[in-house]
Amino acid sequence: MIEVVKLGDICTMQSGGTPRRNKSEYYQGGSIPWAKIGDIENANDNYLTETKELITELGLKSINNRLFPKGTLLFAMYGSVGKTAIAGRELSTNQAILGIQPKSNFLDTKYLQYWLNRQLKDLQNQSRGVALKNLSATIMKNQEIPLPPLSTQKKITTILDRADALRQNDKKILEKYDQLAKSLFLEMFGDPVRNEKGWEHVLFGNVVKDIIGGKSIGGEERSLKEGELAVLKISSVTKGEFDNTQYKVVSNPLSNIKLIMPRQGDLLFSRANTRELVGATCIVDKDYDQFFLPDKLWRLELDNKLANSHYIKFLLSDKKFRDTLTKTATGTSGSMLNISKVKLRSLHIPLPPIELQMRFQRAMKKIEEQKNLTKNSLQKSEELFQSLLQRAFRGELL
Repeated sequence: MIEVVKLGDICTMQSGGTPRRNKSEYYQGGSIPWAKIGDIENANDNYLTETKELITELGLKSINNRLFPKGTLLFAMYGSVGKTAIAGRELSTNQAILGIQPKSNFLDTKYLQYWLNRQLKDLQNQSRGVALKNLSATIMKNQEIPLPPLSTQKKITTILDRADALRQNDKKILEKYDQLAKSLFLEMFGDPVRNEKGWEHVLFGNVVKDIIGGKSIGGEERSLKEGELAVLKISSVTKGEFDNTQYKVVSNPLSNIKLIMPRQGDLLFSRANTRELVGATCIVDKDYDQFFLPDKLWRLELDNKLANSHYIKFLLSDKKFRDTLTKTATGTSGSMLNISKVKLRSLHIPLPPIELQMRFQRAMKKIEEQKNLTKNSLQKSEELFQSLLQRAFRGELL
């Protein structure tokens, strides 16, 4: 029978810290990698070696020299609870990340990471908080993990590594298609901020026939049943593609309220979000009869004689142009920003000929066809990985 032990008995755990932001000497000229949740989410092949921010020796000292060695398992305790990465080098982190290090050679770090991936939903259910879900180090220390011999752990990780490589390869192919689409946009239309191709500048309001917002209605974080309705979350658009898993189920009757259902080809726009995500857009892939838009998501109805949804979507998604768009938003740094309809309509945009936009749209549809084939492949490789993951920790893999 496989021994089951508490993580706190075989691992040391410590969270990081955040040097005071008003102390420039803690950040300016820094050389020490300092990881945040976003760095974990963007880790390359589950290993974190580069971070967006660096801190100085003084900054590190101000958080009690909380430096994690290479090989430490980094675990997200706040927000994206359960996300993990392995430190690919010595680094520091903020307080939202828990550094986990096995005390001895009884536990393989990759085995631990796979086990935490398997426990993701359970860990998220144990998290607390309303606005921001979080897990404490105490909860993590009390988690019980099956502990077969180290040689068995390594065999399990080898099998899971191979299955994981299949899905990671599909993800990389999808990324290449996204890079191809962005390159095609720049090749055909140029930099939308510099506008070196000399396209006519018009007000955004000239190409938008209508801006339609949804309804602010609360809901529950649970699976959607047949016949029920759900309000979309802002996160349904923030990845640049419509995410039909991001919603809240509404229990109260909505018969007397006019709802805006997402339809195939709709261009959705996030009018409120953080500075990095406000103004995110996506194009809906098909009709959805069980979802409706919240007040923070708009449907942009375009004058199709002047502009099409693919051109506008990529224009608003361009990083440099997004910076211009974000400057029109109201709100304080660190809080949710908001873009008004008036300011969106008054935005100046370059407007190439509609014939060129249509060529771009036709090319994009071909890319999307290939992406859909890869997505189907990814779904199968994901199902294989998840099946092996479950079997591994039920003792059925070896």
